[in-house]
Order: sequence, then C-alpha cells, then structure tokens
Amino acid sequence: MGEKYKAIKVTDRVYWVGAVDWGVRDFHGYMTQRGSTYNAYLILADKVTLIDTVKKPFMNEMLERIASLTEPKNIEYIISNHSEPDHSGCLPETIDVLKPEKVFASTIGTQTLLQEFHSGHEIIPVKDGESLSLGNLNVTFFETKMLHWPDSMVTYMPDDKLLFSQDAFGMHLATSERFADEIDWSIVEYEGEKYFANIIMPLSSVVLRTLGKISDLGIEIDIIAPDHGPIWRKDVEKIINLYTKWATQKPTNKAVIVYDTMWCSTEKMAKVIAEGLIDGGVSTKIMSLKSNHRSDVITEILSAGAILVGSPTINSNMFPSVADLLYYLKGLRPQNKIGGVFGSYGWSGEAVAHIKEILTAMKVDLIGDGLRFKYMPNDNDLTQCFNYGKLIAEELKKRLD
Repeated sequence: MGEKYKAIKVTDRVYWVGAVDWGVRDFHGYMTQRGSTYNAYLILADKVTLIDTVKKPFMNEMLERIASLTEPKNIEYIISNHSEPDHSGCLPETIDVLKPEKVFASTIGTQTLLQEFHSGHEIIPVKDGESLSLGNLNVTFFETKMLHWPDSMVTYMPDDKLLFSQDAFGMHLATSERFADEIDWSIVEYEGEKYFANIIMPLSSVVLRTLGKISDLGIEIDIIAPDHGPIWRKDVEKIINLYTKWATQKPTNKAVIVYDTMWCSTEKMAKVIAEGLIDGGVSTKIMSLKSNHRSDVITEILSAGAILVGSPTINSNMFPSVADLLYYLKGLRPQNKIGGVFGSYGWSGEAVAHIKEILTAMKVDLIGDGLRFKYMPNDNDLTQCFNYGKLIAEELKKRLD
C-alpha cells in the first residue's frame, strides 16, 4: 500500500519528516488548544542528514515519512539542535534503528543527552561557528544558549539560506498546512505570541542578543524551519520583527485586569476599575480566572503596559487560582509593567498585601496602595474603584508619552 505518512518538500534538498500532535492540550502547564507539531527535517545531501527527531510516541510516523523519500538506514548523520524530549525523545531508538555514522550536538547538548538517556551512544560535540561538510554542501552550527535551554543551538544551511531554528520562531499549532503563509495570519500571529509569552519571555535579552549576532554575522535567511509549528518560507522578516517587538517588551496603552472571586465582590471591583481605565483612554481586557487559562492571561500580559490583580482573601491567603497565576508569571519575568492590586475580604484581608509583595518582587511598579473592601463594595467603594482605574490610566499615559 506504500507509506501512509509522506515527507513534505521544503526545498529541493530539505524535507519535513516530523509529526503532528492534534490531541495535546497541556505543554508544561501551557494550554495548547490547537495542538502542536514536532518537526524533524531530512537533508538529502551526499551525507543524508536528519535534523532533530520527534517525541517518542511519534517515532514510527517520522520513520515512515523518511521512508517515503529514502531508505531510513541511508541516513549517515543526525544533528540534535535541542535535547528536550519533544525533539529528542526517540533519539536513542532512532540511533539503534538507523545506525548512523555520526550524531552531533552542542557541547552542552552532548552532556545533556548522555545524562538524559543513559544510552551509551556516542554524541560528537560541535562548537559555536563550526561547519560540517555533508559532501556536496555544508551546514554551520551556532550556539543559542538559554534559547531556551543551555544546550540549544541552531543549524544554518547557507546553500538554501535556511535556518533550522529549534524552538525559536515556533509555536504550538497543529494544522494540515506546513507553511506559515498557508495559514490565516491572525492564528499564526496569536499562537506565535502565545508561545513567546509562555516559553521565551524570560529569555528576552537572549533573543535580542541572538538576533544581533545573526545581523552582525551577515547571515542571510530565506527560510526558518522551527521545531514546532509552521515553516517560514516567505516574509521571514515578519516573524523576526515580531520576535524583536516581543523581546523588547515595550509597554503599550493596554491594561489587563486578572482576578478571581468568591461571591462576586472582587468581580464588581474589577469591572468598575476597568470602567475607570477605559474612561482614561486605556484599552482594557478583563480576565476572570474562572474562564481564562493562565497561559492565555500571560499572552495578553506580554504586550500590556499595566497589569491589575484582584483576589478575595481565603484562609488568610489569596485565592488559589490567583496564587497559581502569580507563581507562573513570576518565572516568566515580565518587564516594563505598572500595576495595581485590589480585593475583597470578610475577616482579615491579607490577599492584597500578599499580591503586592509578589508583584513588587517581580519589579512591577505598583501605583497607589491598592484597594480592599470588606464584604460587598458599596457605592462609595465602587467610586474609589473607578478613580483607581483612572489613576492607573493617567500614570500609564504619562509613561507612554
């Protein structure tokens, strides 16, 4: 019957041989409503070369796509750009099946793969800027440490001006289309931003440094082939410009109000604070944690100039969902934000102070002392909420001028 899974042509010498994961919905606590892909690539050079592998359960799909082009055992080299299991999970088994002549990774990647799999396979370390001959063409390796693991590197193929970028410039998006220009741009942009916000944001300075390095080296890029999501074969400057924008984290005239509520008191405060922000000319988004996943909230926070967090007090603490969000957000290290805090309470009212402590540690510049009201807010309390929103709007406008 022939192969059910086919390789997809990227250039005359490069083919996508990865796998589509339509069903994944959680990736390290990041909700992937649109699934994902694990991208592997085959270079049909004199030395047939496989760039990365796939998550372990998808190994046979990858091998069948390879078989649609060539006998898998014709592969002589494997290059591992990144040792995380979604890209190298089946690497030991792939080596056992294919028996390649050589397997390459970065210096740290070599150590990581050995520590991760304890397989005993020989992995050859390559240095930053080192080139490898595949016979009729060369590839060059560039370390991208902490983008987003210490072992990370990219592989550049100058003949096709193609960058195998591992996790950079990717997204979690399962589609039947393999190229970004085939997919609705609003989906591509949103999923790219969500990926950046939830995975790459704490490494923003590394992104800017890496983009500067690429520019300084004069590397020409016509195609970007990441390890997740679609391949960029047209207008690659669009995703490069977006990465520059996202990594710069320049604040915008936007506020995100995120909260949870027990008996709707904190929710009433959130809605009226939003009215004050809107009256002050700030684009505002209200996100209840009862109906919004933390990873979607983070996506909105990336571009926001202001973040306001609200919580009732329960057992002398903030609400569990709010604590979950802040713990997650703290690790992502957002920059250049002003903020506000609010909440209701019945007895002791510690939640507002706890939130302020966390946001201050994150270097969010808090405006005012925040608001906390006992039980259900009255008309005077809600007037204070409106004015608090106005105050934050005025401060945000000043900082954007």
